[in-house]
Amino acid sequence: MNPIVVEFCINNIVSGSQKAKEVLEKDPDLDVVEYGCTSFCGLCAQFMVAIVGGEPIIADTAEELVEKVYAFIDENPLL
Repeated sequence: MNPIVVEFCINNIVSGSQKAKEVLEKDPDLDVVEYGCTSFCGLCAQFMVAIVGGEPIIADTAEELVEKVYAFIDENPLL
């Protein structure tokens, strides 16, 4: 089984999603990567954002982002 890729924009990491990234990096079933841009600039400017399976997951806090990432993964078993 291939790891699920979770993508972060470097600008969003600097803006607060770093804690979520650190938590998700500890999960051996996830491949957490960061890019200079994920092309979701409008969302990135307003929320904490992680991209899972090409879908932006948004939250107001890093803790909520982690919860929403795992909820999205649970709801989409074909990732």
